[in-house]
Amino acid sequence: MSNKLQSPSTPENQAGSPPSKNDRVTSAIINLLVVILIGTAAVLAYDRFLNHSAVTTNLLKAAQAKKPAEQAADSPTQAEGAIDVALAPLDGNLSATDIGIVRRVSLDTLIPTRPRVDVITYTVQTGESLFSIADQFGLMPETVLWGNYDILKDNPHLLSPGQVLNILPVNGTYYEWNENDNLNAIASFFQTDVEKITEFPGNHIDLIALQEGQPAIEPGTWLIIQDGKRALKDWGPPAISRSNPASARYYGAGHCGSVYEGAIGYGTFIWPTTDRTISGYTYGSVHPAIDIGGSIGNAIFATDSGVVVYSGWSDYGYGYLIVIDHGNGWQSAYAHLSAVSVGCGQSVGQGNVIGSLGSTGNSTGPHLHFELVINGSKVNPLDFAR
Repeated sequence: MSNKLQSPSTPENQAGSPPSKNDRVTSAIINLLVVILIGTAAVLAYDRFLNHSAVTTNLLKAAQAKKPAEQAADSPTQAEGAIDVALAPLDGNLSATDIGIVRRVSLDTLIPTRPRVDVITYTVQTGESLFSIADQFGLMPETVLWGNYDILKDNPHLLSPGQVLNILPVNGTYYEWNENDNLNAIASFFQTDVEKITEFPGNHIDLIALQEGQPAIEPGTWLIIQDGKRALKDWGPPAISRSNPASARYYGAGHCGSVYEGAIGYGTFIWPTTDRTISGYTYGSVHPAIDIGGSIGNAIFATDSGVVVYSGWSDYGYGYLIVIDHGNGWQSAYAHLSAVSVGCGQSVGQGNVIGSLGSTGNSTGPHLHFELVINGSKVNPLDFAR
């Protein structure tokens, strides 16, 4: 028999002793940490996957909504088949995981514009002028004339609908190479450099053969003389003095044949018609006159007193033409008239009606072609007529 004393059995002793206060606190902390860890994992998962997908979607929508001009400004020219990408913008509200590469879809292929080097042809349309055609292709009017001498003969008034013109790629002249031609002589005549002829791509000259002294240009080859120039032939009414009006007999049926005496001008000039609108050509090397608009039948006035030395039809595109010699070194000319009211040798006073505005000869519409000449040189009427 044991001498130890044993406590009597109780329910508490059978189930174990109740947890202490420290045990309960420790358990609560562990449970809280578990909850925090689970919550943190959930936030990171959302931030990494779901929120990043929304950012990417918004970036794609913004890229698709941009205007084409803005897209072109934002990115370099794309080669065909290339993939356009854009980096997500660095936003203070985005984390490092939000920064990625977004694919931008571009269906357009941009091809750089190359300068034209070959001659092309162009068909003249109704209502066009030498100046409007030149502007259309970014050329000087002289270049259009120089490229088409066989058609226009340096005369802009010979332009007519249906003509097929050569259009040079650059300003300059067009020249057919002959068997005994020399490059230095050609360049000197057209006031340009040899290199501008030989090195221009559109001339297709074999530079190696040229350097070796071999024939590099076949006779009959048309060359683009870049920046070349030459004098233009003036097909306008010639200077016709009252002392020799018959000098213009080649010009057409309106020439006069006798020596005349009569009124002398004042040296001042009035506006020659009722309309003051400049229509068509203005004064320049290609067109040493002005074109004044108006309606067919409008009165034409003598700009100053003088004697009529040409009255009638001309054969160089000016239709019905009147030329007045003012007896003091000045002459005036009036072209494309619908009617003439004065004849050879007639004295007229400043402001007298001499004819009617029209559109005869090579004309694209009703207007007066008006010229002033001093001692044989044509000047700008806008500087003198009031």
